[in-house]
Amino acid sequence: MNSAAPRATVTGIGLVTPLGTDVPDFFAALCEPRSGLVSPPPDHVAAGLVDAAGIAPDLDPAAHVPRHDRSVVDRFSLMAVAAADAALADAGLTVGQDVDPYRVAVIASTGAGGMITFERQARLSGERGAPGVSSYLYSAFLPNMATARIALKHGIRGFSSTVTTACAASAHAIAEAFRLITAGDADVVVCGGTEATLGGLTGIAGFRNARALATGWADDPTAASRPFDSRRNGFVLGEGGGMLVVERADLADARGAAGYADLTGWGSTTDAFHLIMPNPDGSGVAACMRGAIEKAGLGLADVGYVNAHGTGTKIGDMAEAAAIQQVFGPDQPAVSSTKGVTGHLLGGAGAVEAAATVLAVADGVLPPTRNLDDPDPKCDLDHVRGGGRPARLTAALSTSSAFGGHNVSLVFQPPSTRRTRNSGAVHAR
Repeated sequence: MNSAAPRATVTGIGLVTPLGTDVPDFFAALCEPRSGLVSPPPDHVAAGLVDAAGIAPDLDPAAHVPRHDRSVVDRFSLMAVAAADAALADAGLTVGQDVDPYRVAVIASTGAGGMITFERQARLSGERGAPGVSSYLYSAFLPNMATARIALKHGIRGFSSTVTTACAASAHAIAEAFRLITAGDADVVVCGGTEATLGGLTGIAGFRNARALATGWADDPTAASRPFDSRRNGFVLGEGGGMLVVERADLADARGAAGYADLTGWGSTTDAFHLIMPNPDGSGVAACMRGAIEKAGLGLADVGYVNAHGTGTKIGDMAEAAAIQQVFGPDQPAVSSTKGVTGHLLGGAGAVEAAATVLAVADGVLPPTRNLDDPDPKCDLDHVRGGGRPARLTAALSTSSAFGGHNVSLVFQPPSTRRTRNSGAVHAR
C-alpha cells in the first residue's frame, strides 16, 4: 500500500449470526468451537427440507426502523440495519457529530436481497391478482434497500452503493471501503452485508434441489458443516450478516477511538470458468490472494492465517486448498473455516468472516474449523483444529468466492491507532 495513503482501521463491529448478536460471545464460540447449527423447528419454513440450518435470532423491528416501516421491512434489511447500529455504537461514532455526514459512506451488500418479500408478494399476486401486490414491494425487496435504510437512519450523505456478487458480496463491500478511505474519498465507511435466505421456501428449495446442501446429518445438525473434512457432502444454509466501521486511522486517533485491526489490502479476480463451479485448479483464488498480499506491501511469510471460504463442498474446498498450496508452497499459514460453526451465510458470509479475521488479529487467537475430524488428503493444509490456536499475527487473509466465479481476498494487520482493543471474549483476557 502507498505509505502516503490514509490508513484504514476497523473501529466497530456489528453482527447478526446463528451465534447471536454479541461480538465477544461470537468470537468465544468460534474458538471453543461452539456450533450455531440446529435442526429447523417444526414451524420453520426449512423444516423437513434441510437437516441443519444456521438460524439467526429474531430481531425487534421497533428497535431499528421507524414505526411506519416496521410491517414492511424485509428481514435482510432489518439484519443489516441492526448490525450497522451495533457497529457504529461499538465504534463510539455518531455521524454528524464526530464526522461530516458527507464524508461517510455506506455499502451494505447482499446476494439475493429481499427474497422473503418477493416470494410473499408473488404468492399474493397469484391469489388476488395485481391488487394483491403491496405498494411497498420495491422499497422492501430491492437489494440496495439495506444500504438506503442505514443511510437514512444515521444521516449518512456520502457515497453509497450495494454489491451483489453472491457469496462474495460483503467481502467486495469491505474492499470498496479500503478503496474509498485510501483514495481520500471518505473518512468513514460502514460496510458489510446480509442475507435472509432461510426466510423463504424458494431459496431453500433451489439449493436443496441442486443437491448443494449437506445431507445425512439429521441426528446431529451440529456435525453437518464439515469444511475440508473427508466426510463433507455439501454446505449448510445460514442467515445473518455483519457490518464493520472502517475509518481513517488519524480520525480514530483524533476522537480517541481504539482500532481492532487495519485493513491494508484487497484482491479480486474472476474465474471465468463456470457459472456456479469454481475452477478446480484454484488459479483464480490464488491470483486473488497474491494480489491482496502485494497490494498490502507484504511478503508471503508475513501472512500467518487464512480464514478460508471453506463451504464444505467437495470441489470448492479442494479448489481453495489448491490455491493456498500454489501461493504459499510448503511454508503455509494456518488455515480454518468458521462455516463449521455458522453455516454459509451467502451474501453475509464475507463480512462475518472478515469480522472473525479482525478479531483473530486483535486477540491473537486463531479459531479452528469445527467438524474437521478427518482432513481430506487432497486438502493438505496447516488446519487449525480442536480449539483456538494462540498466534501473534503480522497479517491475516479473509477469502470469499461466489457463484459467477467471483473471488475476493482481504488483508488485515494489527491496528496503527494509538489505542487498540480486542474482542473482550473471556479467553482473550
